[in-house]
Amino acid sequence: MADNESSLIATNKSDIPISKQFLNRELSQIEFNRRVLAQAENEQVPLLERLRFICIVSNNFDEFFEVRVAGLKEQIKLDSPGFGPDGMAPSQAFNLVSERAHQVVARQYHLFNNSILPALAKQGIQFLRRNTWNDAQREWIKSFFFRELMPMLTPIGLDPSHPFPRVLNKSLNFAVELEGKDAFGRNSGIAIVQAPRILPRVIRLPQEVSKDPYGFVFLSSIIHAHVGELFTGMHVVGCYQFRVTRNSNLFVDEEEIKNLRIALQGELPQRHLGDAVRLEVADNCSQHMAEFLLEQFSLKDVDLFQVNGPVNLVRLIQVSDLIDRPELKFPKFIPGLPFLSQKKKANNIFQVIRKGDILLHHPYQSFQPVIEFIQQASIDPDVVAVKQTVYRAGSDSTLMEALIAAASMGKEVTVVVELLARFDEEANINWAGRLEEVGAHVVYGIVGHKTHCKMAIVVRREAGQLKRYAHLGTGNYHPGTARLYTDFGLLTCHEEICADVNEVFLQLTGLGKASKLKHLWQSPFSLHNQILNSIQQEIEHANKGKPAAIISKMNALLEPVVIQALYAASRAGVKINLIVRGACALRPGVPGLSENIRVRSIIGRFLEHSRIFYFHNNNHPNVYLASADWMDRNFFRRVEVCFPVLDSRLKKRIITEGLKPYLRDNIQAWEMNSEGDYKHKSARRSRRYCAQEDLLAKLAAVKQDSIE
Repeated sequence: MADNESSLIATNKSDIPISKQFLNRELSQIEFNRRVLAQAENEQVPLLERLRFICIVSNNFDEFFEVRVAGLKEQIKLDSPGFGPDGMAPSQAFNLVSERAHQVVARQYHLFNNSILPALAKQGIQFLRRNTWNDAQREWIKSFFFRELMPMLTPIGLDPSHPFPRVLNKSLNFAVELEGKDAFGRNSGIAIVQAPRILPRVIRLPQEVSKDPYGFVFLSSIIHAHVGELFTGMHVVGCYQFRVTRNSNLFVDEEEIKNLRIALQGELPQRHLGDAVRLEVADNCSQHMAEFLLEQFSLKDVDLFQVNGPVNLVRLIQVSDLIDRPELKFPKFIPGLPFLSQKKKANNIFQVIRKGDILLHHPYQSFQPVIEFIQQASIDPDVVAVKQTVYRAGSDSTLMEALIAAASMGKEVTVVVELLARFDEEANINWAGRLEEVGAHVVYGIVGHKTHCKMAIVVRREAGQLKRYAHLGTGNYHPGTARLYTDFGLLTCHEEICADVNEVFLQLTGLGKASKLKHLWQSPFSLHNQILNSIQQEIEHANKGKPAAIISKMNALLEPVVIQALYAASRAGVKINLIVRGACALRPGVPGLSENIRVRSIIGRFLEHSRIFYFHNNNHPNVYLASADWMDRNFFRRVEVCFPVLDSRLKKRIITEGLKPYLRDNIQAWEMNSEGDYKHKSARRSRRYCAQEDLLAKLAAVKQDSIE
């Protein structure tokens, strides 16, 4: 343990037991999803966006069960005696997680059935249930079933030669109860039908058939109505949709493997068939069938989620894109181009960077300059080398194509591809293969440490010398998420920062001791220690009667030593504001422990993703941007970078755009209490202030209501 860690822990003189100083991570994540669901409940949010938020909750819960709940189950299975910082045993945490997850899901479906669907119907957007189909609709749906569905369906009748099939993770399936004997005299009574994954889960009817501008029918309803066609001469007693969620953690022994890429290619197909962790069934499912399915997946009653509606709500996220009703969606906007005015569009981007560092605030400002940074490098004859990290780029990426083009033109291209980026492994493997085909140097980072930092460097020959340009960001090199996530990016040619970035690349691709960096804080070497040093510095200022303050914005706050350091700072009188979007293990507002700490979460149109660390430093603020949250994994098991904003003008922008608006917000903000519960902020209409709306108005290139 570092000396400063020991000293900070030693200052923890609170009478509150250590285990009572921390909130449970999994329960905190469920609270985050409650806040997301509240967006769907908010009638001020456009209707189709409310539907989207319901789907986002389902998507979040899918990953939550695949990873976090799966992890708890593994600990219970192994009879792990380990307790988290919150003092909970895995079994205790699992029971609470299950109870609260059931509550959120019940609330989600109640909202979907009793609020969202009726409101959509009033707008001429109907989801037609089987018992409401008229003759014309019934005929069209029957034709669709025989034309598009039946040729792809493969019913599996269960008997000794046809055991229960291996059901894929999150696939839509139907358990069918039957009476009678088939042509071979078999009478098992149960069959399984899997819905084709290639088909959408909602089918739009022609308007002349639906009688509404937008009429949809669930794929599950079509299969329910015609499942008897798959079992000629037998009687269907019941047909019940179900969906199983499986453990999606990849079990790759990084110390034993010789080639991570080949090992992953062999492991990825098994992700769809990991141990089951959750079973979702429709509420019409008989108790006998529910028990049968639980038995097949080795699950218990506590793992069963019986829902009033489609078991795969997440697939309804496509509906918004199928409906051309702008007034039911968030207004469109065009991101601002902060430095590329009409007159300067022809300028070389490197000339612009040389005039001064460029700060980009996404999604309010365009991601295009980052793309142009790599694209221009790929065709600029003076550029000799490009290096970039890739964590999440997506399966269709103009940035990756630019790197491929640069390598194809003979430039030295080095790409550090993180193959273990969860759920992006396959896309990253494909990009790695394409890059290698054109001669790029592709490396997979450091075994045991995910490469999560977001950085790129371009080496250009200018006036007979080599000059470096760098991009550092808080978010991924993914143009799609850059329209949905709030992030900051910095383009710079500052010699010392570029030298630091280059040094990190040398660590990732080569061998050798970690050199001391001049400006960057890096995980797993210096970031944790530097954060603690900065907190300690604020404590020292407070002890001397000087002003002391910390403002930090991040996605999650979980690391115990940092939390204890913040508690020590609070007791010393440091004013601390934490803007934590998701899971937070710190308890704010506890007398004698954290009365000077305030925690708030912003949930809105855009996913708050930027990491900003502000230390008052006796009226000489230090401001940092980072790829890392304050979590164990980010400090100790990942390669992360945290970089300072040195330009005073840009530093002021970070404070006025990235921090102050979120502390002022009284529309999308949630205040956390010491028990981990959140209260939604509310304000009189004349005093309402929404950070995201204000930033859109100030930074977007075109007013939202002027876009056709």
